[in-house]
Amino acid sequence: MVKRADHVAAGIVAAAANVLAEQGPAVSMAEIAEAAGVGRATLYRYFPSRDALLAGLTTAALEDLLGRIADADVETASVPTALARLTRGFLTAGSKYAALLQPGVALPDKDEQLQNRLAQPVLDLLNRGVAEGILRADPPVGMLFEMFTGLLEKALHVVLRGESGVEQAAEAVIAVFLDGARVSGSNGR
Repeated sequence: MVKRADHVAAGIVAAAANVLAEQGPAVSMAEIAEAAGVGRATLYRYFPSRDALLAGLTTAALEDLLGRIADADVETASVPTALARLTRGFLTAGSKYAALLQPGVALPDKDEQLQNRLAQPVLDLLNRGVAEGILRADPPVGMLFEMFTGLLEKALHVVLRGESGVEQAAEAVIAVFLDGARVSGSNGR
């Protein structure tokens, strides 16, 4: 019975992610139930409020991100490869759960421990990149982190607007982060 409940809840969350991304935060719980192929009573049994549904959606998004971080093999892959894998993973998960980024969607409070689980592998990778001489050592690693995550955030917005696919945006993030925006051989004039 637990597996069935998990399957139903996961289906509701997936449908909510799609409907909210397509129609915006004003979508009703009844519309979400219809998209999930369940009755409103079933929806409310699993998610008794809109806040509970958003919390479920947030949990699913964070679990997806943590899985993608694990799949990126950041401990053993080369720094550029691991950064590329992380970038694709973040952009893929971010585009899947785009509804959470829309204005008007009130998210649950951030769990600091969970945020650290998301950030620490990236910080460790950046530290390794500096130690191996692949990344510059003059900006502090915290600044490199902010710059990398800033590029990710902006690239996600480009993907969500339909101006780029995930792969193209990921390649641009990695190229700009690792090589800068200057054309090779240019003296800057």
